[in-house]
Amino acid sequence: MEAQNASIDDMETSLNALLSSEEFAWLNSADFSDEMATDVRYRVDNNGQYELPLEVATPIELSPANLLAGLDFDLREARVLDMVAGNAGTLADQEYALVQSGAGQRPPDMDPNEERDDQEGLDDNDIIDQIPEQPDILGPPQLDDPQPELGGIEADEVLLDGRRRPGVQKKLPDPVTQFNPGAVNAPPPEAFPTDEFPVPDRWRILQTLCPDKRGDQQIFKVFKALRGNCHSTLNPYNQNVLKGDKPIPADKKPSFLKGDDWFFVVNAISDTIIEPRSFPIPVGVQTTERSNSIDVFGRSGSEVYAQTFITGFALIKGSTAYKPPDVEYRLTLATQINHVNVPERRVLFVEPSKTSNRTDYFVGVQEAFFDYHIRNTSSRYDFDSFRIGIQPMQADFRGFLFQDNQLGFRLFGTRDNNRVQYNLGAFVQLEKDTNSGLNDIFQTPRESYIFFANLYRQDLPFVGLTSQISVTYNMNREKSDIEIDDNGFPVRPALIGDLRGRAYDVVYPGYAVDGRIGRINLTGQFYGAFGEDRNSIFTSAPAKIAAYFAAAEASYDVDFLRFRASGLFASGDGNPYNNTEAGFDAIFENPIFAGADTSYWIRQTIPFAGGGRAISINGRNGILNSLRSSKEQGQSNFNNPGTILAGVGVDADVTPDFRLSANANHLWFHKTETLEALRVEGSIPKDIGWDLSLAGIYRPNATQNIVFRLSGAALLPGKGFKDLFDQTDKRKFHYSILFNAIAAF
Repeated sequence: MEAQNASIDDMETSLNALLSSEEFAWLNSADFSDEMATDVRYRVDNNGQYELPLEVATPIELSPANLLAGLDFDLREARVLDMVAGNAGTLADQEYALVQSGAGQRPPDMDPNEERDDQEGLDDNDIIDQIPEQPDILGPPQLDDPQPELGGIEADEVLLDGRRRPGVQKKLPDPVTQFNPGAVNAPPPEAFPTDEFPVPDRWRILQTLCPDKRGDQQIFKVFKALRGNCHSTLNPYNQNVLKGDKPIPADKKPSFLKGDDWFFVVNAISDTIIEPRSFPIPVGVQTTERSNSIDVFGRSGSEVYAQTFITGFALIKGSTAYKPPDVEYRLTLATQINHVNVPERRVLFVEPSKTSNRTDYFVGVQEAFFDYHIRNTSSRYDFDSFRIGIQPMQADFRGFLFQDNQLGFRLFGTRDNNRVQYNLGAFVQLEKDTNSGLNDIFQTPRESYIFFANLYRQDLPFVGLTSQISVTYNMNREKSDIEIDDNGFPVRPALIGDLRGRAYDVVYPGYAVDGRIGRINLTGQFYGAFGEDRNSIFTSAPAKIAAYFAAAEASYDVDFLRFRASGLFASGDGNPYNNTEAGFDAIFENPIFAGADTSYWIRQTIPFAGGGRAISINGRNGILNSLRSSKEQGQSNFNNPGTILAGVGVDADVTPDFRLSANANHLWFHKTETLEALRVEGSIPKDIGWDLSLAGIYRPNATQNIVFRLSGAALLPGKGFKDLFDQTDKRKFHYSILFNAIAAF
C-alpha cells in the first residue's frame, strides 16, 4: 500500500508539471478561466445516469492541485490514470470533456459502471506502468460537427419554436394576393410573424357568410350571432358602415382619401319641442290685441313649437377605439322650423301692425372643422392635436361662462396617461339667427374675440376629483357697431342707459372641480372678472370691471336616489354711478345646474319693462340677471343686479329607462341699486321667489336613440318680482311646461 501511495504521489507531481507547461497555457487563459469559475455539480438519477447541473457551488481557484482536488471520485480510481495514459487514443477528447463537465468531474454522458469495468483485472503496478509520455495538447479539441442534427448550421443562427431573438427573423410567409372588391388590402408579409395568418379584411369576415336576402336562411339557426352582421345599413344598432363601425370599402372610397382605415359617420337627430308658458308681457304703447286695454302688462300665456333636424357627417381616419383619430373632417347642419304665439303685439315684431304670432325657419352650420392628430407623446397614446373651424367650445364643466359652437382654432392634448389635459384656443363669435339661435355664417362675424387656456388634472386635490384652472379673455370691439335683429329690435348697442355703443376688455381667471370625495359627488366653479369698459352705460365714461362668481353642487346617492344641494352667487353692482362695474356677466352661458332647462328661471326670458327697451332681466337658457338685449346677439353687461340661488333637488332612477327629477330653488337679486336707477324707484326688494320644477325622462329600452322628456315648472313670485311686474291677469304664479322628444340615428 505504501508503494501504491508513493506511485500516486509521483503521478501527481508529473501531472502538476504537465499542467504547468506551455502546452497547457490555454487552461490559464481568461476565456477558459471564466468558464471554469464555478464548480458545477450533477445529480445522479436512479439508473446511475447524470442529469442537468444541480447547482452552481462556490467559485474555485484554477490551479492544477485544485483541478485534481475537485474530482468527485477517489484519485486512486484507475479512471484518472486511464485518462492520463491516453487509452485507445482518446485522451484529448476525454480531457476536454472532463474540463467542460466541471473541474475534473465525470462527464454526464459517461456510465460509471463502464469505467469500473475497464479497471478490473489491473493491479497497482500495472496502472503505474501504463503512464506514457505526455502528449501535446495545444487547446480544446474542435469537433467536426458538434450538432449534426442542425445540418451544419451554427447554433446561434437557429430559432427555437416559440422563441424570438432581436435581429433574427424567421422566414416570412408569401405575399397575399386577392381579388375582393370592397376589401381592405392585405398588409405586407413583414407585418406578420410566421405563426400568424394575414387576414385581408377583418371587418367583413363574418359578413361574407351572410346569405342573400331571398336565399336560404338556415345558417342563422346554426350561427345565431351571425344575424347581427347581416342587416340593413339603416339599422344603427349593429355594425354599420354609416355609423363608423366598419371602414369605407376600397371600391367606394374617394380618391382623395389616402391610405386605409377611413370611416364615415352619419348622424341624424330629430328634436321636437312643445312649450306652453307664461311670463310678464308689457302692453304695446301704440296698440294691443285687446281694445280698451290700458294696463302696463297684458295677458301672459304663450306657446312655442319648434322642430329641429340635425344632420352630421364625419370622415375619420384611424382606429379610435383606444387612441384619438389621425384626421377628422366634420360637418353638422341644423334646420329649425318654429312657431310662436303670444297674446300681445310688439312682442314678436317691432312693428305694431304685425300679428302676435310668427312662423320662421332657418338652416345653421353648427360644426364645420378639420381635426389633425399631430403626434403621440407616450405609449399610452397621450397626444397633441389641433382643430380649426366651427366647433364646440366649453370653458368649464357646467357651462357657466361660455358654452357654444363658434369659429376658432384650438390646440389640445393629454399627458401622464390622460391624467393631464390642456386646451389653448382663439375664437371669434359668429352672428346668430334671432329666432332659432343657430349660427349664421352668411353674416360678417362679430368683433368679439375670445382667447382661452385651461388645464385639467385628475385626482387633484383628492383622488376622484378633477381640478381645472383656466384663463379666458374676451376682447370686444363693437363700440361703433349697430345691429338690428331679424324682428326689428336693436340689440347692439342695447337700449339701456345712455344708449351709446360699448367696447370692453375683460379677463376671467377661474378654478373648477368636478368629481367625488368619497361618496359625495361634487362640482364647483369660481370666476373673477377683471378689465375695463370703455363706456359705462350710466356715466358714459370708462370704468373698471371687478366682479365675482361662485357656484357649487353636491349630491349623495342612496340606492336609486340622488339628493342634490346647489348654491350660486354672482355679484351685483351696488353703485352704478361710480367708476367700477361690479356685476358679473358671462360671455355665452348655457348652465347645466340646479335643474337646468327644466327650471323656470333658466328656461324662460323675463322682459325688463319700464327701465329699458327690448331688455331682459335674464336670458333664455341662462341663470344670470344680466340686463342684456340678447344672450345670442347682445353684449355682456357688468352693470347688473347680480344673482343668488340656493336650491335642493332629487333624482330618482325608478327603472333603468325612467327617471324622475324634482328641484326647488330660491332666487334673489344681490344688489338692486341698478334696477332702482333704471326704474327710478326708491326701493326694490331683493326676493325674486321660488322656482319649483318636476321632470320625467323616459328612454325606451334604456337607449339614447329615443328620449322623451316632460317637465313642468312654476315661479312663485317674491316681493322683488311682484314689485317689478304687476300681476294684472291675477295669476298667482308663472308656469313653464316643456315636452321634448329626441330621436337619433
